[in-house]
Amino acid sequence: MTHPLLGRDLLTLADWNDTELFDVLETAAELKLRQQRRKAHPLLANRTLAMIFEKPSTRTRVGFESAMVQLGGHGIYLSPRDTQIGRGETIGDTARVLSRMCDAIMARVNDHATLVELAQAADVPVINGLSDWLHPVQALADALTIREYFGSCQGVKLVYLGDPNNVSNSLLELAPRLGMDFAIGTPFVANVDQHLLAQSRLQAAANDTKIVVTNDPLEAVKDADVLYTDVWVSMGQVVAEGHLEALQPFQINAELLAAARAGAKVMHCLPMHRGEEISADVADGERSIVFDQAENRLHTHKAVLVATIAGLALRRTKRLAA
Repeated sequence: MTHPLLGRDLLTLADWNDTELFDVLETAAELKLRQQRRKAHPLLANRTLAMIFEKPSTRTRVGFESAMVQLGGHGIYLSPRDTQIGRGETIGDTARVLSRMCDAIMARVNDHATLVELAQAADVPVINGLSDWLHPVQALADALTIREYFGSCQGVKLVYLGDPNNVSNSLLELAPRLGMDFAIGTPFVANVDQHLLAQSRLQAAANDTKIVVTNDPLEAVKDADVLYTDVWVSMGQVVAEGHLEALQPFQINAELLAAARAGAKVMHCLPMHRGEEISADVADGERSIVFDQAENRLHTHKAVLVATIAGLALRRTKRLAA
């Protein structure tokens, strides 16, 4: 039976329903198991992914490119110098051409509107590899990692600390739908996306979970199972005077980690600046799961590609809860 995600875009996690998100996480877990057992899984043989990068990347590029290779297909890296967009060709024309030659398009862009324009013109799935607004593939990898360590996302309290950004936006979209309590601890409470926050609170009410936004780091991490952070200055961002000083109390360090639940884990979407948003001892300590999180980008990328290009949903032998 063909999965309903066949041919579908992933611009935002709201594009997919709860069952579809669960299926992708199940598929990612199964594909990870196959990879660990060195079991070939050429589910996308002779398929091609166009990968548009307006921003440089490590995890997104290597994750998608390796995913296509391991699935038996091929990923084509397209920097701004490799397309005609920079010379005046429209986004729409680029999407139409790539749709004739490739089976899907992944784009990592400066402006979310670029993704929307690509998707409107393309005849193949368009996947958000990162935009200024959202980072859905990162959030899916985060959910897979949490499932691995806690057995399920259900009942886990996830806390994001620092500057609200595309990563916290996607976590805000995803957490309550998987049964997680979610808190954002930030000195910039007004910068939390109000539309996403309202939608997240509706989801939380439906799933009996909690959403908290606070400027008190200790309030945020109380009873937390997972502390999560990102860089305080994003690529190309110009920060106001006092920005970094305001964020200092939200650094994940031994003191803040001690205020969470015993055994709480630490996550970071990388790259990280040790000594800034996270202390070096915590980043490299036994509670850190950041590199498991990074690896899981590969497996969730595979799952997204398999679902949207081939319409497949795979199940692990031992079914995991959401």
